[in-house]
Amino acid sequence: MVLAFAAVSSLSAVASADVTIYRGGSRWAVLEDDGDVYINGSRVGKVESDGDVYVGGSRVGEVESDGDIYRGGSRVGKIESDGDVYMGGSRVGEVESDGDIYVRGSRWGSASSCCGGYAHVRQLTAVLVFFDGGAFH
Repeated sequence: MVLAFAAVSSLSAVASADVTIYRGGSRWAVLEDDGDVYINGSRVGKVESDGDVYVGGSRVGEVESDGDIYRGGSRVGKIESDGDVYMGGSRVGEVESDGDIYVRGSRWGSASSCCGGYAHVRQLTAVLVFFDGGAFH
């Protein structure tokens, strides 16, 4: 079932549980409840409650409350309330309500303790766009 939400919630509404992201069946990343992002066990950045994304201490972009994705000040994509991800105007993937992640029609991975609301999906999308060289690019 795909996400369907009538109202957009804020990132501050994210439940206090770490999200573990699996890629190809193996644990790849952890998004802690405070926004810290760990890839393969090393802290690589942070997704702030206001949507700002930091990699290695530098602000690289943001995912706004309406789902617009900005990199370096330019709008590059959008995460919609139903979980569809668009980059450069084209649909590139989807984050399902059960945490399954699809990129270009194929199952890329999954996220545990995720996706109970739009705020979760926005944070997860930030990790998938700004870390890993971009699952969604």
